[in-house]
Amino acid sequence: MFTLRFDMRAPASGAPTGELYAAAIEMCAWAQTRGAVAAVLSEHHGAKDGHLPSPLLLAAAIAARTETLMIMLAAVVLPFWDPVRLAEEMCVLDILSNGRVAYAFGLGHRGEEYEHFGIDIRERGRLADDKLSLLLQLLRGEPVEYQGRRIHVTPPCVTPGGPHIMVAGGSAAAARRAARHGLGFLAQANPPGLKDLYESQCRAHGREPGPCQFPDAGAPTAVFVTDDVDKAWHELGPYLLHDAVTAAAYRHGDATVASISRAASVAELRKTPGPYRIFTPAEAVVQLRSGRSLPLLPLCGGLPPALAWPYLEHAAEAVVRGNEGKA
Repeated sequence: MFTLRFDMRAPASGAPTGELYAAAIEMCAWAQTRGAVAAVLSEHHGAKDGHLPSPLLLAAAIAARTETLMIMLAAVVLPFWDPVRLAEEMCVLDILSNGRVAYAFGLGHRGEEYEHFGIDIRERGRLADDKLSLLLQLLRGEPVEYQGRRIHVTPPCVTPGGPHIMVAGGSAAAARRAARHGLGFLAQANPPGLKDLYESQCRAHGREPGPCQFPDAGAPTAVFVTDDVDKAWHELGPYLLHDAVTAAAYRHGDATVASISRAASVAELRKTPGPYRIFTPAEAVVQLRSGRSLPLLPLCGGLPPALAWPYLEHAAEAVVRGNEGKA
């Protein structure tokens, strides 16, 4: 199986934005019958390369072209959203997708984005807690009395109680937030004790731990599959490097996030096994038969769709081979 992650970066060195968005939707429609289990969309604002600022809109377009593919929005930066409007959009998207869209809510980490929205970054924890509490109430479909006003989000979700929601983050505060609100935890880092903290906090609030996901050390987060690895590094390298350098700049020296590489050149990116990997079909099959998926980033760094499609097709072929081995 494989996942498709799209952040829609469109630097000047890559393909035009319109081509990338059209290709992302087409790739999802194509991939849902070829082993894809989910499309994963992220959120950032004011990025020079146009990183996706409106994941719910793209999710709606993907949902309209697919029937079975799950769509995960990770992470949606909750302090930037009005919880009432967000609840309304989530309900409509739940209806459009027949319950196929899930969410991981985070706090964000870029001061530029908080300035973009005119929000004090020092208030982000409090804002997230307040907004998440109201949002969860609204998604249940009942009228809510809040700060002296009556709020009733209609139409209700088709998913009872609302879409599946997790909290994303790599800190103790994020783990506590997930536990306090009775939600699962999507960890972006795996420091010692974080999983235990999440589980103990869940039980302290009278709940069993929800679903949680922690990154595997050294596991890739952006995979391409090809018969010619040398050619692929030559062809893909500049796009992968743009993605790596830009993503690392977002974190301002934070080395805890599993998907971050500190490589400064294509050669360094290739030499040091890390988040970005180019597999042969045989290596992809080994990955699949070990019980792990292929996390694909098919339009990485604005990669032109004409170059991206063959790698996606090779990945789908590897899934077929991997399934044959299981049989």
